Amino acid sequence: MGLVLFPGDDDTGSPDVCWSYTSFGVFRQWLARAEGFTLDDMHGFGGQRPWNDVSTTLAPLLDHPDDAGPDLTPAQCAAMLPRLREIGDHRYRASAAPLLPRHLDDVRQLVVVLQLCVEKDVDLLFS
Repeated sequence: MGLVLFPGDDDTGSPDVCWSYTSFGVFRQWLARAEGFTLDDMHGFGGQRPWNDVSTTLAPLLDHPDDAGPDLTPAQCAAMLPRLREIGDHRYRASAAPLLPRHLDDVRQLVVVLQLCVEKDVDLLFS
């Protein structure tokens, strides 16, 4: 059982990005740290910090239920793309994290999917 993020274009050949639920959680924790906060401190993840207390274009992805909730709009996808590209292009120390290569690959795959959502003007679906 896992999670798939994909464009809502009804094309089974479109790219997608997949995680186990655990891996998606670890990925989002890594993204939150890249944005300067800890996901566990946030409302909905066991903490009390409200989402309007952080400034990140990645909030729609970070504060999204794993496989339910609203789809992300093309505008939300477009807003997240620059920051995700920046994270994916950043030069990290080799010892920064044991899962770093996987996270960077996930970011790059997610960028491809989000870019397609923007180009086709379709929502990003969670399943």
